[in-house]
Amino acid sequence: MEKIWHITGGAPLHGTVLVSGSKNAALPAMVASLLTKEAVLLYNVPDITDVHAMVDILRHVGVEVRRVGPNAWWLRAASVARSWVGPELAGRLRASHLLLGALCARTGTGAVAKSGGDPLGRRPAAALLKGLRGMDTTVYEDANGLVVIMARRLVGVNVEQDKPNVTETELLMLAAAMAHGTTVITRAAREPHVSDLARCLIAMGADITGAGTDHIIIKGSKGRLLHGTDHEVTGDYIEAGTYMLAAAAMPGSDVRINGIEPDQVTFLVEPLRRAGVGVIKGRTHIEVTSNDRISPVDISTWGHPSVATDLQPQYTAVMTQAAGDTVVEEWWTESRFGHVAGLVAFGANITVDGRRAIVRGPTALHAADVRIHDIRQGAAYVIAALCAKGTSVLRRVDHLHRGYEDPVGKLTRLGATIEVEEVDAEITAGRVTTPPERRPPSARTRGAHSPPDFPHHRRGGNLPEGRFL
Repeated sequence: MEKIWHITGGAPLHGTVLVSGSKNAALPAMVASLLTKEAVLLYNVPDITDVHAMVDILRHVGVEVRRVGPNAWWLRAASVARSWVGPELAGRLRASHLLLGALCARTGTGAVAKSGGDPLGRRPAAALLKGLRGMDTTVYEDANGLVVIMARRLVGVNVEQDKPNVTETELLMLAAAMAHGTTVITRAAREPHVSDLARCLIAMGADITGAGTDHIIIKGSKGRLLHGTDHEVTGDYIEAGTYMLAAAAMPGSDVRINGIEPDQVTFLVEPLRRAGVGVIKGRTHIEVTSNDRISPVDISTWGHPSVATDLQPQYTAVMTQAAGDTVVEEWWTESRFGHVAGLVAFGANITVDGRRAIVRGPTALHAADVRIHDIRQGAAYVIAALCAKGTSVLRRVDHLHRGYEDPVGKLTRLGATIEVEEVDAEITAGRVTTPPERRPPSARTRGAHSPPDFPHHRRGGNLPEGRFL
């Protein structure tokens, strides 16, 4: 069975929405529980499917996990039962790669199958493991396709990233927190969720400075485990930005977004103001008031504090309503114009040339029947459907639930008209206007349910068949 949304567009949005905890901050904080035998209590964790997927992964490796509130989780890794994660679990989310750093720090070995997540172009594991390879480790891909990292002990390393990479930065922080010596990350990612992971690790006893800048220094604990802590996950600035853009797209909207640090979305505030949208920043909230006419404003994505790639699809949807041509450049993610085909199905006039899309507006959007392939693409389709005349059908909305907590409830409380229907996915397959979905790795591949081919996982032994990364 599959849930689909029927969204009737044309109504402005009014009211207040509370931003949930950040998906991209909650997942690495959950992984950090592997660095201590004591309990870690996390608050403000969003109730989304990616969090539940991470719970399954952590339980698989031996972490005791309990839900102690609607948005609170208790985790304790008193011991580690296994140091590998096969494709059935790893293929459910991108953040599964973070376990490589934490497992190696805790046990000397980590092995994780190819991660899942949104189909946004190549994401080679070898590039993410550049820094870990310098920490006196052996890194290779085994015959089952699992990425394996082994070390007698992790040592500090100086790493200059090719470009700021969130996953690589977080991998290094998790591994380096217990390493011998000091790790220095130059050109580090500066996203708010990176700073939030640092805040969690510091509360656990790690010695980290510079988070939030492009120069992070981690002094390792020389193999000593960290201690437990209570940690409140930061608000999701991507969710906040999505509701800001939804309000901006609908003339006559007036929306207040609570639970966010406004400075985290400065990259979005300025373009919206130039477009003619009213944006007021408070201490922990933002108010957005839309006008009957908005102007085109060009953007280019890059790492924080530049325009976030996770908001580019939504911004593109808004610019279909701008009076003129907008140039949207995607320099951060290799393949993030998959939403264009769906927006064109709504009636948008968009052409793509390499890493550049030209949006010609304003366009009177009409209802469409579209299939969602990734989280942020789905958010762009929601914005288009809210603007469109008639009732649109959005399929595979499970992707939206991977990254947004209670999206139907929050949108309907703002005045959106959404009906949820449960249908047979096989019957409705093929009745959409967007390209077919790229499916995650199959769980029925070799090694899906069995451990990798290394008995002791210690450097110096005979390596199984595979290739070095």
